[in-house]
Amino acid sequence: MIIVGVDGSRAGLDAVAWAAREAALRGVPLTVAYAMPRWAIETRSGRYADVAAWMRDGCDTVLAAGRERARREQPELEVVTAALPGDARDSLTRAAEDAQLLVVGSHGVGGVRGMLIGSVAYGVTAHATCDVVVVRALPSLPRGEIVVGVDGSPRSRAVLEFAFAEAELRGAELRAVHAWAWPRPEGFDPADPGSERDEQLVLKETLAGFGDLHPDVTVIEELVHGHPVEVLRQAAAGADLLIVGTRGYGTFAGMVLGSVSQAMLHESPCPLVVVRGDRPAL
Repeated sequence: MIIVGVDGSRAGLDAVAWAAREAALRGVPLTVAYAMPRWAIETRSGRYADVAAWMRDGCDTVLAAGRERARREQPELEVVTAALPGDARDSLTRAAEDAQLLVVGSHGVGGVRGMLIGSVAYGVTAHATCDVVVVRALPSLPRGEIVVGVDGSPRSRAVLEFAFAEAELRGAELRAVHAWAWPRPEGFDPADPGSERDEQLVLKETLAGFGDLHPDVTVIEELVHGHPVEVLRQAAAGADLLIVGTRGYGTFAGMVLGSVSQAMLHESPCPLVVVRGDRPAL
């Protein structure tokens, strides 16, 4: 199952369109979900009954629009709708516990001007137990290329498992990008041949074995000296999908998202997948 959150915004409907296509590729049903206060779902009489009924009507309208968009994208897809009680971040996270993917738009109704990522998108990405897709922008035409960030950390395996499987499913090329730089307060150390050879070895060792498991996937290895956020942003421009992990090297204990994955929530020029590195291996 894939679950997608909607809120009546265009961003939410774009997320539905992406999720419908992905569900069709995987051959799984799609759940279109909308979160609203529990009291509005449960209140049927009393002083606030009319307000609750008005809110339920609004929920039905939003869910109907989401269902219609999904079926317009994939007429044969099994689509169900769900009204979830409570805060959107918590309720979507709970609803997606057994899902393959949780999909949300980058921002929606009620966003503050200037905010690049909505609180719901950030919240579910940080706390969901399944992989999360944040749809910032739908590519106008599929390029047939997926970009995955490789950092050589132990969690890279889960990220690459997802990336290779997704590329195989779509018949797309996979661009594996490893950005490296040694930061100093005044900037970055210049690249040197010795360090570059070491980083090239990290990339090759991290990718080792995946080609045998997915022989039909064409892999482009790309080693770039630069800040990972800027490198990934440029690599993903025009791509169908960007895939990153939750955290890699250099994060503090207790941080839920690493600095690169947090930044890509704001910077990704295409739909972004954040793969849970703490999930069981496939």
